[in-house]
Amino acid sequence: MVIDHPIFLESIRFIRSHLRANDLNYLEKKVLERLVHTSGDFSVQNLLEFSEGACEMGLQALKSGAPILTDTDMAAAAIKSMAENTKRNKVFSARMWFEDNNHTNLTKTAYGLSQAWKELSLNNSGVKSPIVVIGSSPTALIYLIDILNNAKELPSLIIGMPVGFIGVEKSKNKLLETELPRIVLNSTRGGAAMAAATINALLRESI
Repeated sequence: MVIDHPIFLESIRFIRSHLRANDLNYLEKKVLERLVHTSGDFSVQNLLEFSEGACEMGLQALKSGAPILTDTDMAAAAIKSMAENTKRNKVFSARMWFEDNNHTNLTKTAYGLSQAWKELSLNNSGVKSPIVVIGSSPTALIYLIDILNNAKELPSLIIGMPVGFIGVEKSKNKLLETELPRIVLNSTRGGAAMAAATINALLRESI
């Protein structure tokens, strides 16, 4: 059960009163509010992009017990507390698959995330496919999209919010060009905290 601190509730009321008018639906607004709260920056409203029904697909997956796969331990740590207090979805970090990496042409995170995806998507009987949350590694996002081109199983949702300058916008644009359910924070902005805040907003709505 999630118990909100009064300061958090006051912050959300403040954010709602200062957001400009938009056409976002209920769940999309919840995600936006959490991202503004996490970043302390109203300009993220200009950068957030949802594929049609992405939040609804993600919420249904969470309710069915879908695991959550992240690119970093930092993102995983930021999600686990909310997951434990809501639907108890299992949270995995790509680091758990680092040690077997013999592919020198891939970064550790790209390799770990791809191996984790293959394993989790094949061992997910009875629930929705994993949700993938990327807040740091553009190479992991690009490689994941590449391997999904020929995959039978697809993620229930991809949260694409890697941060930085090299390859970041390229990876986000690559995701936007697909038909995959996705939530993207455009530009060079992003990070583990922002990506985690996005899935946490949906977890809060799952109870």
